Amino acid sequence: MKPRILIVYTGGTIGMIEDPVSKALKPFDFSHLLTNVPKIKMLDYEIDNIQFTEPIDSSDMNPTYWEQIARSIADNYDNYDGFVVLHGTDTMAYTASALSFMLGNLTKPVIITGSQLPIGEVRTDGEENLITALQIAAERDEAGNPMVREVAILFENYLWRGNRSTKRSADNFNAFKSNNYPYLAKIGLGISFDRDALTKHHRSLPLAPHYQLDTNVVAIEIFPGITERTLRHALDTPGIKGVVLRTYGAGNGPTAEWFLAAIRDTVRRGIVVLNVTQCANGGVHSNRYVAGDVLSATGIISGHDLTFEAAITKMMYLFGLGLDAGEVSRRLAIPIAGELTVSQK
Repeated sequence: MKPRILIVYTGGTIGMIEDPVSKALKPFDFSHLLTNVPKIKMLDYEIDNIQFTEPIDSSDMNPTYWEQIARSIADNYDNYDGFVVLHGTDTMAYTASALSFMLGNLTKPVIITGSQLPIGEVRTDGEENLITALQIAAERDEAGNPMVREVAILFENYLWRGNRSTKRSADNFNAFKSNNYPYLAKIGLGISFDRDALTKHHRSLPLAPHYQLDTNVVAIEIFPGITERTLRHALDTPGIKGVVLRTYGAGNGPTAEWFLAAIRDTVRRGIVVLNVTQCANGGVHSNRYVAGDVLSATGIISGHDLTFEAAITKMMYLFGLGLDAGEVSRRLAIPIAGELTVSQK
């Protein structure tokens, strides 16, 4: 049987055209994209597509659109072998992380891709990315099961776990990187999968999507010169339930008492504070330095090696489940979809 693949088109550079007046790129409709990739017919797949009513620039992506993407996949889950989501690069890692949590028990490929140049350009990465994403979505192992059974980002030469990825370049075709987890596949003359890195499922359960995300969270990045007034103003944001605190190095922050007191007071108010590093590689090791040890004593939760994108979307997801602060804190340290390394200390 021919593989059945559903393309979900949200917008992004891959489907953009140049405005003849302003010369700025703007989203176009999906028919433009297919017209410019005639090679798709050579794949001999059954390919259907759905698209946002108004394709968006990914800078406008938000949880309402994540719900729309997740519902598009869930509503069509039993009718297709795999899914390809076309998306702008700027917020692609956020979307990949959010979908990895929202699509519970996922056992089919959800491959997110896009491009740095519009697909209609003479020189573009969009055509190759789209075709490769379709091939990966259709790939099966020796037993006939999907080779990829998770949300992943395909860009240029690599397939990355979605909730481990981050955008690293605004002008390089290899725009994404997973700094704390190996690639799922390397693309060259062929597609070489790293089977040890791919998510493994020992049993198959029905897809269990969850669409509600709670956006009452904030992110705070510490920096030399941050003041108590600035920090407390952010921590006192009305209605917040959680804070992702981006700290130095291995999870270190200022040791000044006003800083520690501000975090401690926030935790005592029942607000979850999650500690993630600003560094691209590595994770939080609370006991490596005194600066991290005293911060850990405030009640802050270690984010281990979570990316920022995964940290903020996971917190939205957990609060969206209606969990209290204690349970959210507990689950933040437990992998849901392979987003963190348990052995990190």
